[in-house]
Amino acid sequence: MSSSSGSSVHSTAVDTSENIWKPETAVPENIKKLLVPSAPNKGVNYILAFVQIVRLLKTQKRTGWVDRGIPPERVESISDHMYRMSIISMTIPNENIDISKCVKIALIHDIAEALVGDITPFGGVSKAEKHRRELDSIEYLSEIIKPYNEPFSKEILELWLDYEEIRNIEARYVKDIDKYEMIQQAWDYEQDYGLTYDLSEFYDSRSAIVSKEIGELCDEVIRQRTSYLAELKK
Repeated sequence: MSSSSGSSVHSTAVDTSENIWKPETAVPENIKKLLVPSAPNKGVNYILAFVQIVRLLKTQKRTGWVDRGIPPERVESISDHMYRMSIISMTIPNENIDISKCVKIALIHDIAEALVGDITPFGGVSKAEKHRRELDSIEYLSEIIKPYNEPFSKEILELWLDYEEIRNIEARYVKDIDKYEMIQQAWDYEQDYGLTYDLSEFYDSRSAIVSKEIGELCDEVIRQRTSYLAELKK
């Protein structure tokens, strides 16, 4: 995770060899056993496989905090981040946006990381390759869902593309919430541990936040942190 995006580590090391990695290589063997195209109960088994893949979001820690020394048992998971983002999305006081769509985008935006892992700018993988892996993964997940629920298989891909390409105002808000939630988490850790860990760079993401409501939340967090730092210097 960097100050520009959230991140996490998959249970296996990130493969830094470009144009080789495929999503199916990251699927645990016990889950692969469910993905049998000729099985009479294919639809049910495939959605069970999808649910188990999603579970990997609960077991992967966010790399940015790990890299900066936060105790492993206190490091949030990818799903922790996505869950709080979805709750924040529900609080947006703007009647001109589709809150339900915001929540859906928040819940889907990092789902490819279940297989990709959270690749940071320092992970040895180019930005273009990172995008390729994530796109391949969301398309792979969409295909797994399709035999059970084809409309949802299409929706999950469209929601992910909404976020990646900022195709609508709801995606813009969720992009901002992604940065705000990270800033809030940095402040949470600093309230827990003081300045034991250098998390200052995460606050730089404030400059990328566009929406008024989310910007105001960030500004108040930064104001509180600034006051806190001033007290420490006394």
